[in-house]
Amino acid sequence: MVPYLLVGLIAGVLSGMIGIGGGVFIVPALVYLFGYSQHMAQGTTLAMLIPPIGILAALTYYKQGHVNLPVAGLLCLGFVLGGFIGAKFAVGFTEIVLRKIFGACLLTISLYMIFK
Repeated sequence: MVPYLLVGLIAGVLSGMIGIGGGVFIVPALVYLFGYSQHMAQGTTLAMLIPPIGILAALTYYKQGHVNLPVAGLLCLGFVLGGFIGAKFAVGFTEIVLRKIFGACLLTISLYMIFK
């Protein structure tokens, strides 16, 4: 139980500090530290998002004037629809294909941010 709490704590700190989604950290941790399948790690991470996880971090940014609420609402609507569509695709992929897609997305975004 404690290792899971620590992974969640680290992901929460990173999320609040640099604005990343928890899945960037939690999915690899569940796969490589806890032996979860890629599907189980992604599903568990998505289930974690059901409660209002980022509300305290978002409130902190909002109080500083760093939140565009209309844009956040539009992103949320797109995210809900996209999450549904993406999950429909993901459950049809093999573990290895899903893991490679996840890794390629992280690598592409990382390289873009580093070299942009």
